[in-house]
Amino acid sequence: MPATVIRNLVPQQCSDCGIRHRAICGALNGRDLARINDIARQKNYRAGETIFFENDEVNYLGNVLSGVVKLGKLLPDGRQQIVGLQFASDFVGRAFKGYATCHGEAATDVELCIFPRKPFESLLAEIHDLEDRLFANTLDELDAARDWLLLLGRQSAREKVARFLMMIARRIPHIGCGEERDGDAIRFDLPLSRADMADFLGLTIETVSRQITRLKTDGLIEVEQNRTITVPSVSGLETASGQ
Repeated sequence: MPATVIRNLVPQQCSDCGIRHRAICGALNGRDLARINDIARQKNYRAGETIFFENDEVNYLGNVLSGVVKLGKLLPDGRQQIVGLQFASDFVGRAFKGYATCHGEAATDVELCIFPRKPFESLLAEIHDLEDRLFANTLDELDAARDWLLLLGRQSAREKVARFLMMIARRIPHIGCGEERDGDAIRFDLPLSRADMADFLGLTIETVSRQITRLKTDGLIEVEQNRTITVPSVSGLETASGQ
């Protein structure tokens, strides 16, 4: 596979970055922050655009600045399994591995702060605080993956859909999906279609739609135009999710 090439980059200013303190760069100050700023560039993708293909050589890594990145794996028969979602401040790519292990697509409009792979890996070797933060982030991802295995393997369809909505509700302040809050209530636009939700949750589209209808009937959510969700009580939805 040819290397993934990133064009039309603009310099990224770490000092003005709204997600820096939650991202790996939050471990840096002073000269070290200036060093990573020197190699940082911003890249925008429109919803539906491919960021990288599975098994492609990828010559950059980075942070999500805004939006949602959808990670997926394809089966030989063309079926897709969405294996992860990445939100603002999440780290995209894997250091010290030169190719993509899955397919990356912009689920919404996405802004990335990207670093050329080799210079970034050199900084990791030299700046221990940066290495420690990336390691901690990796462990957090491992914990999240274990939680998701529990959901996929043991929870009911209703709990799966409710938990997915809870995940989006928790992360929407950072993904630009039209979030509005009012006490324990929250309103947001879903970043995924129902087909993508089905691929992520290991369900059929019909099952996802049926469970959304049941949550709506039970007064746990309100749905407008298929994608706008209002949760009257976040704590009520959390209970329905089995958490």
